[in-house]
Amino acid sequence: MAIITLTSDWGETDYYPAAVKGHILQALPDAVIVDITHKIPRFDTREAAYVIRHAYRNFPSGTIHIIGVNTEESLDEPHLVVLYDGHYFIGADNGVFSLIFNTDKEPEKIYTLDIPLDSEKFTFSSRDRFAKAAVMLARGEAIETLGEICSELNKKLDYEPSFNAFGIRGMIIHIDSYRNAITNIPHSLFDRVVGKQPFSIYFRGYQCKTIGESYSDAGGNANPVCLFGSNDLLEIALRNATAATLMGLKLNDPVNIVIEGGS
Repeated sequence: MAIITLTSDWGETDYYPAAVKGHILQALPDAVIVDITHKIPRFDTREAAYVIRHAYRNFPSGTIHIIGVNTEESLDEPHLVVLYDGHYFIGADNGVFSLIFNTDKEPEKIYTLDIPLDSEKFTFSSRDRFAKAAVMLARGEAIETLGEICSELNKKLDYEPSFNAFGIRGMIIHIDSYRNAITNIPHSLFDRVVGKQPFSIYFRGYQCKTIGESYSDAGGNANPVCLFGSNDLLEIALRNATAATLMGLKLNDPVNIVIEGGS
């Protein structure tokens, strides 16, 4: 049974998600279609990549992921199907693929999508080409039948934290629906640079000197807690409250970890 996921910036008031699902189900009635989200900010490929990167690993190998964000095709940004980590990703090569994938691991296969659209219009690629490609893959057709081999992806650089003997400089890259602020500082980097040394975390005039294990470790509703969440990234939260809203935290705000006595 095929699993096909949808991620888009379509919202929930238009017919677009239903049209894509219906198009798939006409050809593949037993398909399992999962909405990752349709609330990506308009044209925000970086946000789409963040969500897909942390969602796809939870699906079985062979899952097909349709990316309905910034889907317009051009010579510089062709439609692609990419096999990476045992999963298929279908979308426009606008940088989103390079942001989803780990830079230490190359895709297994990259192919242009040369199959004809199921429409004479060019405004709804997710329905008229991506869904068609997903059905073909779900039916067992080889990725090689969908187009020509592509040598590399368009690169869009992700925001990486910097570090030295004094600490780590990172930033807020995502604010979730609970208004927790998630940074680009992974647990592994914190362990490697800071380890057991005393430290302070600074952001927007606030300071944390410990890493919590859960949201309940916040010292009351008005005091923030810093912890590593389920995605292993450092996040800032308030207990039963909206940290980003109440603390004025915004995307790209700096978050600095200073080692006390670092040299």
